[in-house]
Order: sequence, then structure tokens, then C-alpha cells
Amino acid sequence: MITGELKSKIDRVWDAFWSGGISNPLEVIEQITYLLFLRRLDDLQTLDEKKARFGAGAVEHPIFGNHQQHLRWSRFKNTDPDVMFATVSTEVFPFLQNLGTQVGGEDSTYSEHLKGARFTIPTPALLSKVVDLLDGIPMDDRDTNGDLYEYLLAQLSQAGKNGQFRTPRHIIKLMVDLMAPRPDDEICDPACGTAGFLVAASEYVRHTHPTALTDPKQRVHFHRSMFHGYDFDQTMLRIGSMNMLMHGIESPDIRYRDSLSEGASADAEKYTLILANPPFAGSLDYESTAKDLQKVVKTKKTELLFLALFIKLLKPGGRAAVIVPDGVLFGSSKAHKDLRRILVEEQKLDAVIKLPSGVFRPYAGVSTAILLFTKTDSGGTEDVWFYDVRADGLSLDDKRSPIETSDLDDVRARWASLHAPSLIDAVPASAYGASSLVEEHAEGARLETSPGETSIPATPEHARARTDQSFLVPKADIVAQGYDLSLNRYKEVEYDAVEHRAPLDILADIEALDAEIAAGVAELKAMLS
Repeated sequence: MITGELKSKIDRVWDAFWSGGISNPLEVIEQITYLLFLRRLDDLQTLDEKKARFGAGAVEHPIFGNHQQHLRWSRFKNTDPDVMFATVSTEVFPFLQNLGTQVGGEDSTYSEHLKGARFTIPTPALLSKVVDLLDGIPMDDRDTNGDLYEYLLAQLSQAGKNGQFRTPRHIIKLMVDLMAPRPDDEICDPACGTAGFLVAASEYVRHTHPTALTDPKQRVHFHRSMFHGYDFDQTMLRIGSMNMLMHGIESPDIRYRDSLSEGASADAEKYTLILANPPFAGSLDYESTAKDLQKVVKTKKTELLFLALFIKLLKPGGRAAVIVPDGVLFGSSKAHKDLRRILVEEQKLDAVIKLPSGVFRPYAGVSTAILLFTKTDSGGTEDVWFYDVRADGLSLDDKRSPIETSDLDDVRARWASLHAPSLIDAVPASAYGASSLVEEHAEGARLETSPGETSIPATPEHARARTDQSFLVPKADIVAQGYDLSLNRYKEVEYDAVEHRAPLDILADIEALDAEIAAGVAELKAMLS
């Protein structure tokens, strides 16, 4: 996370736009995106030129030709404001729109999204000020670049109506940590927005599988075929592409697609991992909805259609972590029930993690949950893990201020313990309680197998009661409840027994008090008479 002087510089860039007449946060980020991209293009050619000089050769595929040198960041940044404005508006942006494949290779999506680049900075003075400020920001380090762009995107969540484009980053990180992306995964977000899930997945792979970037074959996969994102908003595609670029991904597959209308036929069973927070609160006409999705579930509701899409897109064995509104968990329509039945009976439903209702404040107070499932096409659901997240480290009001309480690390730890190898045959019973997650439930954790014999639960979570914050529910119980997946359907609430005094004893005390009061009043009257 950026702090101090760098944060101050970025704030000054933002303030310059606002004082210069551009107040739409999406437009601000879009213009900054173009300028940062121009600076990166110049840096890339400068690097190629240094390599060429060292090798006594020439740059093979220069981004800027001999007659385009004045379009480079390092050149126009030193010109007068009026000259800079004329150069950028009439020459640099047309150059961007026709960039071709110089950056990222032939299959790069960056040039595709830059075809619609628009220059909207209104005055030479504003352009000159912004270029000076951006030029003073260090961009030599990938981590700094990523943090810089994440900080810019954070402005979306502080600037009004556009905040819905951003899923809170700590929730994204939780979902990525639970899914633990692997170097060989094909990861997709069919409603990618600013590509937050894909960025977080790339950072996870970098830090937990460093060989993914040292092995030549895996490196090519990482940069060119691991990350896939779709959206039908061109502005979001440009911002999402730049977000990936700033985080060091050379050529991600970020492209235009109306996922629900075009369906999953082209990419059916293509991906091994889906991470998404799709739009929910809308509905589509049957005519505009992909026919292959209507075959899965007959509905107009986008949240159900997206779930059907996720199932279609996953390869057998592929897994998903997706955010859904609570209505998906208990809705009574035929489409709701059919989709839940498919998840439980035909696929493998792994977990339902209920989130606090304030997670998306101040823009939405809707209650949501994270569904974790694996595509099998042959069932496999045994026990479904439920977790009731009550605190996520931020206040649940509109301010969303940091607080000390958070359940997210506990979610990670318990999920990990749930998927640890069974310890039944590996360790003696006395050693099973060594884990901090087991110690609190060590007493009474033994499961009776036959008279006089006990066994150890397969994981700490199997020992937890339904009064706890997390617990497992057998598939049979879910089927008996009509595939209802709401946590409150299975959670048991313990009520402390309260002993009350007998009413007659209470009345006797009241009478005694009344007698004392009456005696006191009589004594007072006697003193005054």
C-alpha cells in the first residue's frame, strides 16, 4: 500500500483534474490511464534502445518510428503547454488508437481497448500540470505500479455512484486465498470490471509459486493464457487492462462480451477457476438471454443466469468462488430451487460463507454470501461448510472505518483445517488437540463408533456444533430442507436459561416496601403536626 510522499503526489494529480473541471472519477482514471500508458511505451522503447546499443544492433520493432519521436513522453513533456496540448490531442491520441500490436504481441488486448481512446483534458494548463505530476511518480517497480493503480481505483469507491464497480479488496483477497490459484490454472472473471479478482489471483501466484515466472513454459502461460476477463463496458475494459498491465501481466485476455447474451458455447468447459462478483439486481428478457443458459435454468434473473454461466464455463474438476445475494440461497421460485439442486446434486457444493450486510456500503446494503463449489457433473456433495462472518475489519455503517475485529483470518484458518489431510490414522488421539482450532473443542470431540469406542473427527470442523460460528451440514439435511442454503436454516441458537423468582415472592416484597413507605409517611406527618 502506498503511503507518504507518493500518496500525496497522486492526490495532487486527482485534485488537479477536479479543479480543472473533470469531476467524473471514471473519466479521471481513464485519462490518467492513457497518460501512464504513454509513459510506459516510452520506457519500453528506451529499454529496447539500451539493449540494442549494448548489442551493437538496432531496435527490431520500435514502438515509435523515426518520424514519431516527438510523440514520446520524454519529448513532449518538456514542450510548452500549448505545444504539448496540440501534440497530444492531434497526434499522440490518434497514434494510440492505431497502436497495433507493438505492445504485448499479436494477441495483445491493450491495443484493442485503446482504439476508443478519447482525449478529454480541456486545457493546456491542466495537461501540463498533470504530466509534470505524473512524471514525478516513480514507476520502476512493479509492486509500486500496482499499488499506485489500486489507489487510483480506490477513488471509485469514494466518489459516489461508481463505487459498485469495485468489490472490496479484502473480500477479493479472501476469496483468492480460499481458492489458492495454481500456476497451471485458467482463471476467468466473466464480469471483470476493473479486473480486481484477476489481479489478486496473479499476485497470489507470484508470491506462492515463484517458479511460475522462472520456468519458460509457465511464464508464457502466466502472461498470455492464464487470465481471462469479460465485460460489456469499454471504459471498464480499458481500466481493467491497464490494471493488469500495471501489475506486470504482459497480455491478459480482457475482452468485450455480454456474457449472458452470448452464452458460454464458445468457452464451455474452458476454465479451471472462476472468481467473480457478477451484477445482481437485474433481469433480462428471455429473447436477449443465451439459449444455452436457459437450458440450465429458465429465469430472467441475472444472479441465477450468471451461476448457470459459471457452471458452463468450468472444466470438470474446476472450482469457483463467487458472490451471490442472499436471495439465491433461499429463493422459493422454481429457478432458484432448480439451481440449488444442480449445485448440490449434480456438482459439488463446498461452502456457503455468509457476509455481513454492510460489506458493500455505502452503495448497497444487500446481504450477500460467497459460494464455493467444484464442477463434477456427477455430484459429490457430502458435507457443506457454513461460516457466519460477523466482522470484516471495517465498520458496517456507511463510513466503513477500520476496526480491530475481523473474522477473515479465522475463515482462512478453518478452511485450511477443513482441507488438511485426515489425521485419523496418522497421529495418536492425544496429539489431535495440538491445533489451536481443535483445542477449544477438544472436550467432547470424540465420535462414538460402537459401544465403548470412540474415533477422532476427520477435521476440527467436524467437531463443531451448529451453535458455533462455522459448522458442517450433511447433504441429507440440505435435501430435507428443499435445498435451502441459508445459514439460519441450519444454525442452532443457544438460549441461556434464566431463573426468575416466583411471582408471589415478588408481590410479597412489593407489599413489604409499600408498608415501609406508608410507615415513613405516617412518621413524617407526625413530625409536622
